[in-house]
Amino acid sequence: VLAVPVLFKQALENTATEEGKSVSLCCELTKADATVVWKKGEATLQASAKYEMKQKGTVAELVIHNAEPEDA
Repeated sequence: VLAVPVLFKQALENTATEEGKSVSLCCELTKADATVVWKKGEATLQASAKYEMKQKGTVAELVIHNAEPEDA
C-alpha cells in the first residue's frame, strides 16, 4: 500500500494586524488530521499563552496573541 503524501490545498497568506492584537494564520491540507508543525525560521513554535494551535479536519490554524514586530 502506497502512502499518499499530504499537500497544501490552501497555503498560508500574508496577514497584517496591529501591534498588541491577535492574528490568525490558516492553511488547508489534502488530508484530515495530518500532523502540522508551525515554525518561525528554524525554530519550532510551541503552544503557549502567545501561540495557539488549532486543527479541525483539513484546516490548521495558528493564532498569535499580542502580536509584536518580532512576530513578522
